[in-house]
Amino acid sequence: MRSFTLVAGIVLAWLLTGAMRRYALAAELLDHPNERSSHSVPTPRGGGVAIVTSFLALAGGLAAFGLAPPVLLAALLGSGGSVALVGFLDDRQALPARWRFLAHAAAAVWSLWLMHGIPKVVMLGHAVDLGRFGLALAGVYLVWMINLFNFMDGIDGIASVEAISTSLGGALCWWLATGTPDWPMPVLFAACVLGFLIWNYPPAKIFMGDAGSGFLGMVLGLFSLWTAQLAPQVFWCWFILFGCFMVDATTTLVRRVRRGETFNEAHRSHAYQYAARRHGSHRSITLAFTAVNLGWLLPIALLVATGRLDGVVGSAIAYAPLVWLAFRYKAGDRVAQQP
Repeated sequence: MRSFTLVAGIVLAWLLTGAMRRYALAAELLDHPNERSSHSVPTPRGGGVAIVTSFLALAGGLAAFGLAPPVLLAALLGSGGSVALVGFLDDRQALPARWRFLAHAAAAVWSLWLMHGIPKVVMLGHAVDLGRFGLALAGVYLVWMINLFNFMDGIDGIASVEAISTSLGGALCWWLATGTPDWPMPVLFAACVLGFLIWNYPPAKIFMGDAGSGFLGMVLGLFSLWTAQLAPQVFWCWFILFGCFMVDATTTLVRRVRRGETFNEAHRSHAYQYAARRHGSHRSITLAFTAVNLGWLLPIALLVATGRLDGVVGSAIAYAPLVWLAFRYKAGDRVAQQP
């Protein structure tokens, strides 16, 4: 059943992405190049709907056969589905930022309510109950995850490979830490994103749009909090695996705000965008992110999952060179990035 579902995820997402591409072309739902774009030709967008539809449908099948927790499925359907819907509407016609934020906040509250809060956080060998502060922090974290993938979905394939590598890495850490049979859910998610990536790999034939990027962030954020209920250290594993996106997006945001720029205005001053322009290739940067995820971040996450390394210490070790790279590639420094 599990193997069949994974194959079905790849095939279904691939077929739906093709159908969505034909719809986008017919409806002229195109992403036209501008001064803030990283692409040079009009490209269909909204392909992330294929990920949303295929994953939620097959996740429901897993839950029906007792292979996925019903509460997690309810959180994914309610929160993930609402974030995807708002993203799709925004893809069609730009929505005011305040309405998008309210929708994202409501999705975060729904998920945290279903999960009855968050577990204790393991820091330097101590399990700390953060109480209401931790609950608020978790809400901010989920909203940031939604926007994190939105911000970082700026070159061909990068958000897809990030979602695939973190989902598979997180599933492995979860299994090593707990032995739980619930790992098929994140693996299925990776399979559905892979089906979309076939169309999105550089040069991309379709973009996922806000419907897909926001959904990716929400689902991965939920996975990280859900798995921590059984093994608190696994949250740090996910946090480590998100390192490339976390560091680039956060560094860029902070530096732009410090310069007085509007934080939610479209731009192309992320480190990965500058690297793609400097090296003249989306493919090379997307593959470089994959190499860092698998060759650097995953081994550290596995050490944390198996109790050989503290999560806070592991995160500091994992993030340190990424921060250096973010500054090396002038994250958020629009002036310094000018030719």
